[in-house]
Parts: sequence; structure tokens; C-alpha cells
Amino acid sequence: MKSETGQGQHIVVVGAGYAGLATAGRVARRTRSARVTLVNASPHFVERVRLHQVAANQRPREHALADLVRGTGIQLVVGRVTALDAGRRELWVDTLGEPLGYDALVYALGSVADTSGAAGVAEHAYTVAGVDGARALRDRAGALAADGGAVAVVGGGLTGIETATELAETYSGLRVRLLSGTEPGADLSPRGRAHLRRAFGRLGVEVHADAAVEEVTEGKVVLTGGRAVAADLTVWAAGFTVPALAAEAGLAVDGSGRIVVDGTMRSVSHPEVYAVGDSAAAHRPDGRELRMSCATGLPVGQYAADALVARLAGREPGPFRFRYLIRCISLGRHDGVIQFVDPADRPHRTVLTGGTAARVKEAVVRGARMTAARSGPYLPARRY
Repeated sequence: MKSETGQGQHIVVVGAGYAGLATAGRVARRTRSARVTLVNASPHFVERVRLHQVAANQRPREHALADLVRGTGIQLVVGRVTALDAGRRELWVDTLGEPLGYDALVYALGSVADTSGAAGVAEHAYTVAGVDGARALRDRAGALAADGGAVAVVGGGLTGIETATELAETYSGLRVRLLSGTEPGADLSPRGRAHLRRAFGRLGVEVHADAAVEEVTEGKVVLTGGRAVAADLTVWAAGFTVPALAAEAGLAVDGSGRIVVDGTMRSVSHPEVYAVGDSAAAHRPDGRELRMSCATGLPVGQYAADALVARLAGREPGPFRFRYLIRCISLGRHDGVIQFVDPADRPHRTVLTGGTAARVKEAVVRGARMTAARSGPYLPARRY
């Protein structure tokens, strides 16, 4: 790469989750003269895949962003982005006195809990999509456990499964009920689903499948048809949505508000904007949409960094390549399911379970954090 690559360019990355942190570090490492600014609402990197542990009164290590970017040349701004003017290429951050201009923007604001799925969710349910919500749930669950209260976890996806089993293992006094519109873990193989059922039975998690929720109220969850499930505490884990900032700024977004990107993770409406992680409606080369996860956010962020750096050098980036390998589910601290999948994310018969799966999941979580912080190689990409 020539030393003048990116000369005078200001690259701003908003959001320091898995995808944003990986992108910022990789751009800073691979450019010589461009300035890289990383904006994040929290001074810490949040291991989002550990938030169900926070809810269960565990204390995962905190990682200060200032420490993670030290020596990289990245300028860190701690503050919340309140507005984006895509025409003027400016951001407003609540801790800055004037707009923050950019030549290229990497949008990585991630996702938040979608509380619009039923009436009363925002008023009466807790979530584990953010640190504050997980801590509030921890405090409420801890107080409730002493009284033998009932907890309803709504959502049979990975977030709901991990939250229900973690709460049941930690708070033995709680009666944990998992409510799902389909069988929990429905996209796992038969062996994977069978192990889930055994784990639920061992931990005393009461599973209600075909339980479509219509309303959450104080003390109960009302299902379609009028049946009610008692719940002193309700946890909503039935989906995610994205902030409205991109849509409000006039960027092209899909029906869920995610930024529509081309095959190089660049906005189809604003070519100076790249989107990565949960904020991006990104697709595999075969057209299949990538699911929200750090398993996709990390390689997408690394590739977007390579694409951005290539264009700074006057070259077109190579093609994006991606394949799925596994899905990891923790079932408390000593059990889990590692589901092997094909490149299109369809389950194989092969699964790992029990303590081995728990150890693999822990290794994957640690590896994800280290990859984000150190911006490891996106292996399929060319070097520019």
C-alpha cells in the first residue's frame, strides 16, 4: 500500500460492538494517513453475547475501549449519536459541541430489543439486549428468587433459550417458563432439539410451545386465545430491531430499518457510507440475507474495512465470501449445544453437547472479543 493511501481522509465509525470495533481497528491498521474516529455511547466494549450472564448475577470482565484502541491511532469519542446529516456528511454527538464531519462513515450502531411485538411489553417486560436492561433484570430476578416467584421468558430463539437456562441454573428458587410460538431451537437438528429438551427438564424450565403472546401485563402474560400464564417477571427475548437514525437521515433502508448495502457493504443510496453488523441488510453472494449475530458481524466488518481501504487506494475490492460453520448455545455454565451447519446455515446431524459444548462456546465468545479488539484477518479477502 502506498504511504499516501487515504491522505487527508476522515473515517468515522459509529458503534463499537463486534462489527464496529473490528472495522475501526482494521482500517486504522491498514491505512497510513487517514484519520479514524470511533464513536460509541459507552466507554466500554460490551460483550453482548454475555448479557444473559449479567442477568444471572455473573460479572463478566469489562473492557475499556480506551485500552482496546490505545496505540492504534484511533480517536475515541464517548457519546451518543443523536442525528446524522448524510447530505452534509455530519454527525451530531451529545458530548461534542459541534458536528463531527466525515469523508467516509461506517455505520455500526447495532440493534436493540424489539418491544413492539405485543401490547404492554415496553411497560412491563425486561430485556437482555443491552447492559442496563440486563442489570435491571438481574436485580429484579435476585429479589424475586427468594420468594419463589415465576419468570416468563418470551422467545424460543437463542437469546430466549440462553436467558431461560441461565436464570434457572443461577436462581434455583425461580420457576422459569419459556414461551415460544414454535418449538424452542426449531432450526436445530433433531439431536440438538432433543438435547435442549433434556436440559430444560434437568433445570426445571417449563416450556410452552405454540404460545403466541398477545399482551404482557403486571403479573401475567396473555396468549392469543385468552389463556394467561402467571409471571411475576417477564423477559422479552422475541426479536430485535434497529435504531431509526439511518432512516431518518434518508439512507435507503429495508422494511426493518436496516441499511440496504451492495456486495461491498456500501450503502446503495450514499456510497460514502458503509454499514456493518446488525445495522446492515447484508447478503451472502448467493442472495441469502445474513442473520444478526457476531458470527456475521465480525467478518462483515473486516471485509468492509478492506473494501474501504481498497477504494482509498484507488482500487476496487475483491468479492465478499462467507460461510457459516456452527451455532453455539449455552445452557447454563456447564452445558450447551454446538450445532454444526452447512455454508447456508442449515443444520447437520453433527452436534456437540454437555460440558464439551460449554467449553467450545466459551472459547468462541472469548475469540470473538479478541478478534474484534485485535481486528484479526478476514481470510477470504485479498490484501490491498
